[in-house]
Order: sequence, then C-alpha cells, then structure tokens
Amino acid sequence: MTAPRAGRPLRLGFAVYLGLLALSHIVWWARASPTPRSSAESMVAITVNQSDELHPQELQFAYRDIHPDAPGPVVVLLHGSPGSSSDFDRFAESEALADRRTLIPDLPGFGRSTRSLDDYSVAFHARALDGLLARLEIAEVDLVGFSMGGGVALELAASAPNRVRSITLISAIGVQELELFGDYQLNHLIHGAQLFGIRVLPWLIPHFGLWTGEFIGVPYARNFYDTDQRPLRSHLKGFESPMLIVHGERDFLVPVEVAREHHRVVPQSELAILDASHFFVFVDPNPAAAKLGDFLRRVDRGEARTRSTAKAQRIEASRREFDPKSIPPFAGPSWLVILLLIALATLISEDLTCIGAGLLVAQGRLDLFSAATACFVGILVGDMLLYFVGRIFGRPALTHAPMSWFVKPAAVQRAAAWFEERGGRVVFISRFVPGLRLPTYVAAGVLRQNFATFSFYFILAGLLWTPLFVAIASWAGAEAHALAATFGAWALPVLLALVFALLGLQRLVVPAFTYRGRRMLAGKWLRLRRWEFWPPFVFYIPVVLWIAWLAIRHRGLALVTAANPGIPTGGFIGESKSDILDSLGGGSDRIARYRLLQADWSAVQRMGIAEGFLREEGLKLPLVLKPDVGQRGFGVAILRDEESLHVALEELRVDSILQEFEPGLEFGLFYIRKPSEPTGRIFSITEKVLPKIVGDGVHSIEELILHDKRAVALLDVYLDANAERLLDVPAVGERVALVELGTHCLGAIFQNGERLLTPELTEAVDRVSSRFEGFYFGRYDVITPSSEALQAGEFKVIELNGLTSEATHIYDPSTSLAAAYRVLFEQWQLAFEIAAECRARGTKPSTALDLIRETLAYRRLARAQKSAPPASSDDKAGA
Repeated sequence: MTAPRAGRPLRLGFAVYLGLLALSHIVWWARASPTPRSSAESMVAITVNQSDELHPQELQFAYRDIHPDAPGPVVVLLHGSPGSSSDFDRFAESEALADRRTLIPDLPGFGRSTRSLDDYSVAFHARALDGLLARLEIAEVDLVGFSMGGGVALELAASAPNRVRSITLISAIGVQELELFGDYQLNHLIHGAQLFGIRVLPWLIPHFGLWTGEFIGVPYARNFYDTDQRPLRSHLKGFESPMLIVHGERDFLVPVEVAREHHRVVPQSELAILDASHFFVFVDPNPAAAKLGDFLRRVDRGEARTRSTAKAQRIEASRREFDPKSIPPFAGPSWLVILLLIALATLISEDLTCIGAGLLVAQGRLDLFSAATACFVGILVGDMLLYFVGRIFGRPALTHAPMSWFVKPAAVQRAAAWFEERGGRVVFISRFVPGLRLPTYVAAGVLRQNFATFSFYFILAGLLWTPLFVAIASWAGAEAHALAATFGAWALPVLLALVFALLGLQRLVVPAFTYRGRRMLAGKWLRLRRWEFWPPFVFYIPVVLWIAWLAIRHRGLALVTAANPGIPTGGFIGESKSDILDSLGGGSDRIARYRLLQADWSAVQRMGIAEGFLREEGLKLPLVLKPDVGQRGFGVAILRDEESLHVALEELRVDSILQEFEPGLEFGLFYIRKPSEPTGRIFSITEKVLPKIVGDGVHSIEELILHDKRAVALLDVYLDANAERLLDVPAVGERVALVELGTHCLGAIFQNGERLLTPELTEAVDRVSSRFEGFYFGRYDVITPSSEALQAGEFKVIELNGLTSEATHIYDPSTSLAAAYRVLFEQWQLAFEIAAECRARGTKPSTALDLIRETLAYRRLARAQKSAPPASSDDKAGA
C-alpha cells in the first residue's frame, strides 16, 4: 500500500478527532462548576510558609468542627489522597467520637480548601494544619491519619511535637522502602509520569466534561509527586508519644507489611490488623473506630505506652536495620504499574526486559505467570505495531524516523524473499534468531501477509519462548542471589555477570540450534578475531592518541589540515569530489569523465545534463552516481538502464557527480610528496578484489554466502547487496560477484599490491599530481585494464581523497595488527611533516571553528542522503 492511499483515511480520522475534541472542550467549559460547600463547613484564611520560608502562601482552609464545645484534646481526622473531609462522614458518627471535639479539615488542594498551590506535599500540609490549629487556638490534638493523611500526621509530630498527644495511623503510608518500588527516585519518576498524564490527557481526549478533576486530578497527582517519604522513617523513630496502628490484611494499596514495619520501628505502638481492605474507613468504620475509642480512653488515663515506657525487647527490635527481605510482592497499584512498565520496556529491549522480569520473580516481587504475561503482552503489542506499520504505510515508512533507525530496506527485502520461500513459518523462526524479528514483522505487513496466519505463528513462538526465557532468568536470578549473599561486596558484579550470561544464552546458545544461527555465530567470531572487521571506534584508539601526540609535538592540533593547501581543510572532511577532479585537469584522458548535478536543479535540468553527458562524451549506460561530498562508498549507485537513471535523478537530494563506468580492475594508490621535493612517491598500493561465490547448482546465493568462510563475517553486507536474488540458484561453476563497489566496509577484499610498484607507475602518478597545485598527500582510486597495465602507468582516476584517506593495503588479511599500526603511524607522521613545511611556506591551517563548521555541514548532507527513497532494484547503493 502506498503512503498517499494510507494517508487519506488517516487524515479523515484526524479531522474527526479534532472536531470531537473541540466540541468536548466547549462542553467541558460549559459544565465547569465549583465544588459545592457543605453547610457544616467553615472556612478560615491562613498564611503558610513554603519549605524555604521565603515564599509564604495565603490560602483558604475549609474544615468541619464537630462537637466544638466538648472538653479535652481535639481529635483531628486527616483524609488521604484523593479525598476530602467527607471521607470521614461515617467514621465521625461513631460512638468513639461522640463525646470528643472532632476537627475534619479539607487538606489544601482538596475539597473546598484552596486548590491551586505551589506545594502539595504532606510536609506542606503539616505546616498548613499547624497554622489552622494555631488560628483556632487548639493547643493539643490526637491525630488520626488515613492513607496519605498518615504522612501529614508524622510530619506535624516531627515539626511540632508538643502539639501532638497521640497518633493513630489507619491504612497509612510511611517508610520509603515499602512505598511502590521502594526507591524515591524511581517512584518520583512514576509519579511524574502520572502527573504528566493527568495534566495532558484531559486536553487530548474528548470526554465532554466527564473528567472534572475533582477526584483524580492535578492535586492528587501533585500530592504524590511533591511528597518525599524518605524522612518518615526518622519521624517514626523520633516519635515519643502513644501510637495506634490499624491496617487491613487485604490492603492492596498500602501493603500490611508497612503497618508491621511501623509497629517494629515505634516500640510503644499498638497494632491492630483487621480482616479488611484499604477502604474500611468508608465501608465499615466501626471496628477501627472502636479500636480508636479504646486507645484514646487509655491515652486520657495515661495508660497508653510511650517510648520511655515501651518493653525492652520492642526497643531492641526497633534498633535493628531494615531487612530488605521483608519487602512484599508487588500488589495493587504497584503490581499494575510494574506490569505496565515491563510491557512498555519490551518496546526498547525484549531480551533485557525478560531478564529483568525474571530477576523480579527470583526476588519474590512478582509471580512467574504475571511476569511472563506482561513480557508477552508487551512483545505482542510491539510486534503487531511493526506489522501494521508495514501494512498501512508500506515501504516509504522505512525511509523516515523512527523506522529508518532500526530497519533497513534491504533487510525487509530479504525477509520478503524468505516469506516467498517459507511462508508464515518465517515469523516463527525469526523469534529465535537475533536480528531477524524487526525486518520480518515489517515485511509481513508490507507484503500484506494474512493477519490470522501471522498472529498464529507469532503467538505460538511467543508462548514457547517468553515464559521459558523468563523462567530461566528467574532460576538464574535465585542462584545469583544465593551467590551474592555468600560473596557480600561482590553482589553487584555477580548480578552483572548473570545479566551478561543470560544475554549470552539468548544471543549465542539459542541461535546455535539452527544452521543459519551457527553460521551467524561463526561470522561474529571471525569479526572479533580479525582486526580488519573491528569497528572504527575500537581500531582507531591508538591512532587518535598518536595524532594527539604529533599535534602537541608540532604545536598545533589543526596544523595537519595544512598538508594539502589546494583542498579545503586539507581534505579532513567535506571536500568536493568534482572540485578535486577539476583541479587534476578534468577532461584529461587520465581522469574518468564526469558531470556535476546540483540538488537545487529541477529533475528536468538534471536529466538534460545527463543526456548531454552521454551524447557529448559518446558514452553508454551504465553510469556511476555518487555524492559530490561523501566517503566510504556511501550513496554510490551504478545505474544500468534508463529507468534507474530517471528514478535516481528524480530523487536526488544532494549535489552529486555522474561519472562514466569504467570496466577493469580497481586499485588504491596512496601518494606522498613533500613541498621541498621535486617528485613524490607511492606510499601504498591496494588491490581491490570484488568477492565472488561459485555456484553448485543446488544451493541458493544466500546459502552459498553462509557457507563461505570469509563472506559469513560480512553476512549482513552481502545479504543486503543481493537482497533481490538471494533465492536464486547459480549453475554449477557460475561465478557470482557479491558486490560491485571497491569499498572495504561494503564488502570488497583489500590486498597489498606492493609487488606492482614500478618506476613507470610512480612517474605516471607524479605527472597527474603535478597538475594539482597544493596537493601533496592523499589516495587515488584508479581503474586499469590489468595489473600489467597499472605497472606500465596506464590508469584512469575515478576519485582522489585527501587528508583522512588511508593506506588501505593494511586491510590485507595477511597484515598483522602491529604492522597496520606502524603504517598508519608513519602515514600521519608524514602528514604532519608536510603540513609543517606548508605552514613554513605561508599556508594557514584551518581553525577549529572551520573544522566544526565543515563537520556539521557534512552531517547535514549525510542526513539528506539517508532520507532519500531506496534505490531502484538495479542499483547497488553503498551504506
């Protein structure tokens, strides 16, 4: 399906959504009304200091004062979040409070109190409550904190201990270790995400005023986001007065283990566990109210224990450090949140997420079924999204972010070929072979594979693999936990070793069960063992250090850019191929003929230039198209017919050169001449060999690549380059070239051509170089009919690279790592020596700003080239 066809229903759906959203906001605004005020509520204005005491806030504090004339200390009932004073309607009617003055405030941000605050934390609520009590001239209170209100009670007791006679915690929050995930920063992140959702979703979802924000709104989310529970443990340890703790055994919001930990930390506390949930205050308040009444009567009589009168064994128990083993399994909201996070995390890394879920099972925080189900659901959703992206948007989606970051068009082309050969079974197989899942699922959508068939094979593979991998991670995690307990300080290395071992299991052991997987592993091993396949950021570390030393020695980091005065930045980056060829004497029989095509020309203009080039030079297709500014073969295409020429010129995104396709052998000639010397020398000769496989009449091209001892090291490169013919079976003895470009990173084999050096060749290169004023250091890429012709000095230059080119003969498989570094060290030493001579002759090196500017310009060009649509089926594009 093409993108335009898919775009029409999407645009229509988006227009309908915008219309509903606009209508929803109108209704929402019209239905908005203030919270009704109870006739029993009072309101006072108070001023509350912020935590920094520099920015006081004035607010209206609503409260209910029941039995205001009753003698004795006042009982203050503190609601949770979200909530209001009405939460205690039934509780306040109990016999336990019938003869006591009871104050039930709407904490700031809730109910009828001021809702817009700078700080919604329990610490701020405690300061506001202290201000309310002072305003009402209430000296001493018995605090009853429900849920989040328990945190307010503890904060007030810590800041104004003389005002608090006793505390009763009902289903109350407390110590940080048992709140949600136990870690403040992680919890803060989760609460931040919740706050973001609550702020944004009402504006993005057409709800027509049904979302009022009175219950689940910004104050609720800010209350959790602004609150820091880490100080509550010290508040509990410092509390001296009587305390009653009432909790439901079946509380799924605040686990009962929280109450038990509070009971341990506060040695004088009394603990009552009820057969109830978190909300017994609303549903059946009488049992808790009876406990409270009995407790307050003993407080009145001075019979309730204080910390100074607590039992010795309780005091001793309270001094022990917190035991992490007492952390309960996830339950309630934390259980739902962790399952959601696991599912979302699979969209980033399925393997690491399954390992992490297994470790949670090993710790007892999750059961195996829940962990495996969350992983499976996340994987299912992610892979279905890939399928529908391919089905709805088709191949054009592969050229745009984010798909272009992860899926290459050639990989999808390969997957399409596998579908043609093996059908839906490819989906099942890809689940067990790393690197195949993304392109396979996108290809299934692009090819409009039957959704039921796709789903069947995917679900079957997922149900087999996901629970098994999570279970293995769980078992390994339990074993690692035992080892960590044994080794103590080595616990973290043990855990990291476990993660790497499990990744190794998934990446190494599982693929070994298939021939393809075993050959992929063989290729990975070869890339590790042979330095020529190492990534540049690894290989070049010693070279970069050597360059830094040379820069210090020659007193100038950018000095080396003076090595080629005739090339901007010396050819460090961003040099124009056409400008260099012009400087070499474009039109000479030594230079492959070419024309510059500018990206800002129209397609008609570019096509006219191309047709004129063919006619004027007497050329025929094929032609070579390459970016005017580029390197490492990126963006190079061989255009073999009129159709591919038209398509390429139509989709041109960057200035490019169209060059004659010269058959023959390709070589790299690295030339060096010091300005003080009349002639130069050939520092390196590289013979560029295009690898071939030989057909046997039985195996496909893909299978022959997998069989080849060297080709398997660059498996992805060769599979991409031959994506459209992987299933072809070459005849017996038929030789099939795997690539067409002489670039090492694109699959060409480089060999040391030192044996071909002759005086005739050196003289020929010297003559060509002498035409280019200001060129002393760089590598020619040349085409010649044969090795003998090259020795005789017969060649055509197709490209000249400057400062950052290499003596590429080092990539000969027979060259040792030490020998390669010796060559590169000598090459860069010569570059600095030449640059020093040029500087002495008046050449100014580029500045750091010049290099930054050129680098950024090159990156912009590279991004523009990458955003171009895929080349036609006859093109062999570099990557």
